[in-house]
Amino acid sequence: MGNAAVPPSVTTLIETLAELPGIGPKSASRLAFYLLRGKSDLALRIGDALKSLVEHTRFCSVCHNVTEADPCPICADPQRDHSLVCVVEEPMDLLALERTEQYRGDYHVLHGALSPLEGIFAEDLRIAELETRIRRSQAEGQRNIREVILATNPTGEGDYTAAYLIQRLKPLEVRVTRLGRGLPMGGDLEYADAITLTRALEARQEM
Repeated sequence: MGNAAVPPSVTTLIETLAELPGIGPKSASRLAFYLLRGKSDLALRIGDALKSLVEHTRFCSVCHNVTEADPCPICADPQRDHSLVCVVEEPMDLLALERTEQYRGDYHVLHGALSPLEGIFAEDLRIAELETRIRRSQAEGQRNIREVILATNPTGEGDYTAAYLIQRLKPLEVRVTRLGRGLPMGGDLEYADAITLTRALEARQEM
């Protein structure tokens, strides 16, 4: 920022906060000065939480969800239906589907959606890992994946990603379905209510 009236430590915090999605310079400044004004230990607790996040969390080697254990509790659960794999864009979408308490299969987190205009291509997502996972399942003959449910968001990027995945998965001869259109166009799974998501699961369509 280069402002002599602002201490370097505050400048560094503002610039760091501004790197977060949805946080511009003004919002970052408000957050930084809020932390400075507070008499509580909020800033220290945030620091401890971030330190713990970096030290203890990782991505599951199977589904690529955020976890502290590898494989994650969902992938390691023998009560789950490992023949079903629901493909979601982000971990928050997985949490939204789990809240329905209706889906008992596995997941695969892409960590984004295809968006060439924003420089996000297939190699930036966990698409190759999904193909490898299906091939490995078929080769082992155990926990054979029989259906892949595409639960990308009903947006332009989500639709494009789903169409791309259909073409990539076609040679693998696995059943591919997509969530029913109970979801509003342009919305995100993480904001959908449990009833809407349950109906979308029940009304999934063959692709």
